[in-house]
Amino acid sequence: MKIAVNTRFLLKGKLEGIGMYTHEIFKRVAQLLPEHQFYFLFDRKWDEAFITSENIIPIKVNPQARHPFLWYWWFEHSIPKILKQNNIDLFISPDGFGSLSTEVPQLITIHDLGFEHYPQHVPYLVNKFYTHYSPLYCRKAATILAVSEFTKQDIIKQYGIRPSKIEVIYNGVDIDTPKLEKVEPKRERPYFIFVGAVHPRKNVLGLLKAFERFKAKYPGEQQLIIIGRKAWMNSALEEFYSAMEFKAEVVWIEKIERKDLLQLLKHAIALVYPSLFEGFGIPIIESMGLGVPVISSSVSALPEIAGNSALMIDPNNPDDICDAMQTILTDNVLRNQLVENGKKRAAQFSWEVSAKKIVALINKHIQ
Repeated sequence: MKIAVNTRFLLKGKLEGIGMYTHEIFKRVAQLLPEHQFYFLFDRKWDEAFITSENIIPIKVNPQARHPFLWYWWFEHSIPKILKQNNIDLFISPDGFGSLSTEVPQLITIHDLGFEHYPQHVPYLVNKFYTHYSPLYCRKAATILAVSEFTKQDIIKQYGIRPSKIEVIYNGVDIDTPKLEKVEPKRERPYFIFVGAVHPRKNVLGLLKAFERFKAKYPGEQQLIIIGRKAWMNSALEEFYSAMEFKAEVVWIEKIERKDLLQLLKHAIALVYPSLFEGFGIPIIESMGLGVPVISSSVSALPEIAGNSALMIDPNNPDDICDAMQTILTDNVLRNQLVENGKKRAAQFSWEVSAKKIVALINKHIQ
């Protein structure tokens, strides 16, 4: 059988949530199904590091799809043409998009519907595209993969999709912990850390407000490291940051190798993850897997993913975040309990298990 996978988020050195999901899942799926051909569809020249088995055939599909107008052309013109030319039996799209212009059966992954809940946090044309096409993609798909039960229920509520059409398959975690344990921390001062693309929904502005209060209320040498690409609509954040009293204690890192990111994460006081809306939240599971305490929002899918293994906060209350940081810093009993619970919780999430579940769905559709 011939299976096409939308891999436009596989960008060397720039893997964020969807790119990581695509890479971790589909390198395993291709290995688990060596009898099938997998056509990885890129929108630019691919990196050979993503061609991980002999049954993967990379294809560059023009144009580069990085704008709503180009998204439309890529999915409604270029993709159907490629599917037809290569006699594809199944099309899988891990980024929530699909194609309305092909009769090839489709599996699409929905990570979250944050744009439905926080439209003000998404650029105008992007939000228009999402809100118009997402329900159409969901209705067109043969099966929808949701990365959490929360996301599944949100799809049902927002778009009226029947529950039997949606399969919940969690994200995983993949960390070479023994190798990381051999490396000493690179920073001398203690620090809290945030990991994720910086845009309004991630609530980095709220984190900065909380950190400013933390430094004023609890004087000490702690810093805040923010690791992530500055994505969009960050003018309010930039304005607040430029006027911060403790601006010098905030370290911004936009580009970093994954091994260095994990090293910084491993030696943090805690991950602080005050996001306003998440469909899963990979950084909290990675932190738990590394034995790092987690301060997490108590909203959307985060309580489902964190379980009893994080200190939950109200993301809209900077004082709550501030006090949680001090609690993690001073309450060793709680800190140790969160570390132990977190390691057990992280062990429940596996890319291998998730890949096998997707293989079962693929077999179901191509029989």
